[in-house]
Amino acid sequence: MNKRISYIVLFFCFLLVAPITAQSKKQKRLEEQRQLLLKEIEKINSLLFKTRGEKKSVLAELEDLDQRIATRTNLIRITNQQANLLTREINDNLTTMDQLREELAVLKEDYGSMISKSYKSKSQQSRLMFLLSSENFLQAYKRAKYMKQYTKHRKQQGESIKSKSEELKELNTGLIQQRKDKESLIAKNKAEKKKLDTEKRSQGALVASLKKEEGKFAKQIRSKQRAADKLDREIERIIKAAIAASNKSSGSTKKVNKAETFVMTAEAKALANNFTSNKGKLPWPVEKGVVVRRYGKKQHPQLPNVTTFSSGVEIATEKGAKARAVFSGEVFQIQQLKGANKAVYVRHGNYITIYNNLSNVSVTKGDRVTTKQEIGTVVTNHLTNKTVIKFLVYRDSNRLNPADWVYRM
Repeated sequence: MNKRISYIVLFFCFLLVAPITAQSKKQKRLEEQRQLLLKEIEKINSLLFKTRGEKKSVLAELEDLDQRIATRTNLIRITNQQANLLTREINDNLTTMDQLREELAVLKEDYGSMISKSYKSKSQQSRLMFLLSSENFLQAYKRAKYMKQYTKHRKQQGESIKSKSEELKELNTGLIQQRKDKESLIAKNKAEKKKLDTEKRSQGALVASLKKEEGKFAKQIRSKQRAADKLDREIERIIKAAIAASNKSSGSTKKVNKAETFVMTAEAKALANNFTSNKGKLPWPVEKGVVVRRYGKKQHPQLPNVTTFSSGVEIATEKGAKARAVFSGEVFQIQQLKGANKAVYVRHGNYITIYNNLSNVSVTKGDRVTTKQEIGTVVTNHLTNKTVIKFLVYRDSNRLNPADWVYRM
């Protein structure tokens, strides 16, 4: 009967421990996300809010503030999830402790009964008489074996009580730490919410200022978009020309999509396959940076009639930062942009990565580059004081989202 009770208790303990283990893994993942968001806020502060009192346009200031507010809101959400998960873990641990206490009570009662019986027959004389009163040798042997098993069982029960007592103690210690962790998370979340409230007030003031001259700012944004669209068309022209030139030099007789798709050698195919297999693992095109404009179409959050499109990602980085190749390949074009800025095109089989807004380019057309090799310096805009690189990814003449390819972008 006692063994049956022990098995039942152990079964229930297993059912309780399994979800607790899963929750602990989830807690670890959430903490990793929280730490990443904290680092992201640090980068935003150092790269977008470097100098206090720095003069910016209303649009630029609002964009930077929106970036920080979005990241901080995400941080608060993750921290809330952690606190809620800790609450569930604490409740599960309390249930487990109740089960352990019940099991401990059963073990102690059983052990007490054995001690009482043992005390009544503890004398050597009683044990000897118990053996001598046997009717035959076989019965005496069985009685001796029983006495040995009883002593062993009593010892096991004592060890089990000690083990369960230690387990209960450890669980209680862990529970105390979990409660401290939860209190710490709640305190941190309150501090973040306070910062968020301050930032939202600043955001509100900027939005009010923006609304006063909505037409003027909308015109500025559309003008920038037209310039970006013009550059995108030029990029596409360069890529199609490069595909046509490459296919012509290879002597390809293929006519289907001749100007749209690279005809590749075995070596180029191997490089392209290697690039494909590294999707989501590529290094950032700068050592330190934060994405300030993501890929794709986006409606302006404060100007409902204004829509923008980004053909790549724009990354704010440190002044004097070096652009670096995200994968090994060959430089097939260095484009001179308006002013002194340049763009470097690197081919990886039938993939192309483009690094826009560079100066002091350290590679030339035809150079072979390796992963993380420096290819130029990112330009700092003397009006906004921002150092921003635009990074694009193409497969043949098809534009891709760089965030799908770069690690944790």
